[in-house]
Amino acid sequence: MASLQRGIRRAVARFSRSRFFRRFGPAVMPPLERVWKVLNRGGRPLSGVLVPSLVLHTTGARSGLPRSTELMYCPEPDGALLVTGSNFAGENHPAWSANLIAHPDAVVEVGRRSIRVRAELVGDDEREAVWAFIEAQWPGYRGYERASGRTLRIFRLTRMP
Repeated sequence: MASLQRGIRRAVARFSRSRFFRRFGPAVMPPLERVWKVLNRGGRPLSGVLVPSLVLHTTGARSGLPRSTELMYCPEPDGALLVTGSNFAGENHPAWSANLIAHPDAVVEVGRRSIRVRAELVGDDEREAVWAFIEAQWPGYRGYERASGRTLRIFRLTRMP
């Protein structure tokens, strides 16, 4: 089972790094996720069928309004969750990353569970080790950073009591 999962992850990782996906993913994936959410009655995100996914609920950095985003994540052994602001290798950071910088307390939905978390931007001192961990789960994922021309923001989401 683990080898099948690894094979699927490699195939998904390869496709998600393609020019085709980087070009059409930002336009196609959000509407697909919304339709899937209705069909699935608010269950696991569409992306969660193949990869560990969560719904991140933040407070808008400028507006102060509630915001929600479906994201892939990498679980750490201690229970923390790593999310990366790849934004489909776009040249700009995703809005949710600015929201977490301005308002680090957030809520994630993993499956049907809601978990209060505090976000911390991964610092330069541990950045390489975190990238190695992420790429062990998702080979080649750092290619998004090279393709975007910017340093991707990586956040560690730690459960709050």
